[in-house]
Amino acid sequence: MMSKTSEQASAMARLISSLSCILIPTLLLFPISCLSETQNRKSQAAEVAAALFIFGDSFFDSGNNNYINTTTLDQANFWPYGETYFKFPTGRFSDGRLISDFIAQYAKLPMIPPFLQPGVHQFYYGVNFASAGAGALVETFQGDVINLKTQLKYHNKVVIWLRHKLGNFEAKKRLSRAVYLFSIGSNDYISLFLTNSTILDSYTESDYVGMVISNLTIVIKKIYSRGGRKFGFLNLPPLGCFPGLRVLNTDKNSSCLEKASMLAELHNRALSKLLVKLENQLLGFKYSYYDINSNLKQRMNLPAKYGFKEGKTACCGTGRFRGVFSCGGRRIVKEFQLCENPSEYVFWDSLHLTENLYKQLADEMWSGSPYSNVVGPHSLKNLFFPRA
Repeated sequence: MMSKTSEQASAMARLISSLSCILIPTLLLFPISCLSETQNRKSQAAEVAAALFIFGDSFFDSGNNNYINTTTLDQANFWPYGETYFKFPTGRFSDGRLISDFIAQYAKLPMIPPFLQPGVHQFYYGVNFASAGAGALVETFQGDVINLKTQLKYHNKVVIWLRHKLGNFEAKKRLSRAVYLFSIGSNDYISLFLTNSTILDSYTESDYVGMVISNLTIVIKKIYSRGGRKFGFLNLPPLGCFPGLRVLNTDKNSSCLEKASMLAELHNRALSKLLVKLENQLLGFKYSYYDINSNLKQRMNLPAKYGFKEGKTACCGTGRFRGVFSCGGRRIVKEFQLCENPSEYVFWDSLHLTENLYKQLADEMWSGSPYSNVVGPHSLKNLFFPRA
């Protein structure tokens, strides 16, 4: 028989033992739970897709020009722009989505908003700086667009924001994992013909192209210095074969405006050489170069092969090839005609492409093509999701 003192001691031992069964796992679970939550956060952060920063012109502008003081020549915030996918105008120069919209989708990102859109205050997934009409040269459509130099300034604001929100270390990681997508240069050459410029009286074609490439080089290197390592580029399309430039050719055969296409070819050769040079110079620099020039030509010349019915005349506009830039009736010329099914057309208006065409190009940019060497040395897919 146990003494009272022994019973009390035994009861106390059982109580301590019982409490231990409750408290110790609870106390252990708390740090484990906290640790697990921290690990989950880190895991989720690691799983967040690489951000996408978009620079350039109307091929990528998702609505920045809606918010600047410019003319309707550089805006697309009216019907019938956006009529197919969005069912309302967003500022995109197409009937629907652009290449950059599809790339964001394939990269498992939300649709990337324009930098100037009111209420856009978070940039974890990237942002779109592109502006319709913009060029690498400050002088291109000066005062009406957001030139590449200004787009770079906007990017610096985002870098500062990320450092403030994430700290320098995490911001650096995010900036280095991000992909920087460019479509720039077309307006530097198109403007020479649309404005009756005399600049080529003072510079040779090669010198002028050199100035465009030089400005682009400065921007690439600046982004690299801020931590950027992965870049995607479209070369320039056959500009002289766009409906808006083809109509400027007074030849009876209505052929392409060869001088414009020649400048694009010079630019593309210089851009290709530049990227190879930067890859050799800059540690960790990786790029994807998409040949939109040859792939757009194929669709213009053989539209049926790619599911189109019309490869040279635009869906929306007026005049020969609907090459007068009047789509929507809000520009200098008010008259315009609109096709019934934009997906059957390569060109949406005199200077831009349809969503159907943009998707085909985006698909090739993303993963390449089984039929030709259209993108290299990396596909965009490889830049966003490097092989293990």
